Amino acid sequence: MFPVHRPRRLRRNEVIRSMVRETVLSPDDFIYPLFVTYGKGVKREIPSMPGCFQESVDEILKSAQEISSLGIPAVILFGIPENKDEKGSAAYDNDGVVQNAIRSIKDTVPNLYVITDICLCEYTSHGHCGVIEKGDVANDPTLELLAKEAVSHAYAGVDMVAPSDMMDGRIEAIRIALDDEGFAEIPIMSYAAKYASAFYGPFREAVESAPQFGDRRTYQMDPSNRREAIREVTLDIEEGADIVMVKPALSYLDIISDLKASFDIPIAAYNVSGEYSLVKAAGRLGWIDEKKLIMEILVSIKRAGADLILTYFAKDAARFLHR
Repeated sequence: MFPVHRPRRLRRNEVIRSMVRETVLSPDDFIYPLFVTYGKGVKREIPSMPGCFQESVDEILKSAQEISSLGIPAVILFGIPENKDEKGSAAYDNDGVVQNAIRSIKDTVPNLYVITDICLCEYTSHGHCGVIEKGDVANDPTLELLAKEAVSHAYAGVDMVAPSDMMDGRIEAIRIALDDEGFAEIPIMSYAAKYASAFYGPFREAVESAPQFGDRRTYQMDPSNRREAIREVTLDIEEGADIVMVKPALSYLDIISDLKASFDIPIAAYNVSGEYSLVKAAGRLGWIDEKKLIMEILVSIKRAGADLILTYFAKDAARFLHR
């Protein structure tokens, strides 16, 4: 029987395929992560994350200019301090590496939107995301320090803060602290559904933040749970989050889709270090078409419902899109 319906008609060539394409990527979708360290003239490649570096503030400025030139609108900063202690005091030091990077980027590349990670794990000697009491992370004492960190970033000139610690009540604590200091205009992007994932391994090398004991399952979400993400996001929105994030992205596309269907608020997704490193390793071995796989991954994240994508592929993808 002659087929009446022929979907292939709209796949015949690239012109018609692009005209009817449902999901379109743009550099405007991307946020590029940067790792700021102490010193001068420092640019150390991270072994497990080829093409990503620990950079001192002077080198970060060069990267910021490159990122802006590619049409990527935003970066998110993570800090590696010279000294770490039990309470992560370098996180809220007004002369800290992230605070200095914020000031330098906003002075040199003012149109680049600067977001900062708000957490203590990069700054604590034990590698956990908060204050340790009786062998575990104490929730409420940690909130005060997270709020101090956010306020210090605000005074340095940050455009947005992004709490990644997964403490209960941290969005409200940070929102109140920012408002009390006159920073009501600074939005909060919450790592609202952050799962206890094995995909974070390379990142922990990048910021030297592997826990010195135990793990983070007492505060990060169980990968088996789907409905719990709705509860976490609901609470963060009620506390004042302006954007909510799913982390990681690839293994949690169902969560991204659920949140997009359930909430009228921008959804971000973090295409994390392990997802990046797997592709880079396979690409170096010649096992995959790296360019095509990068773009397919990013399209899948956007198709699932992400409005913003934090990704180490941002520079590669922006170059591909400009060609």
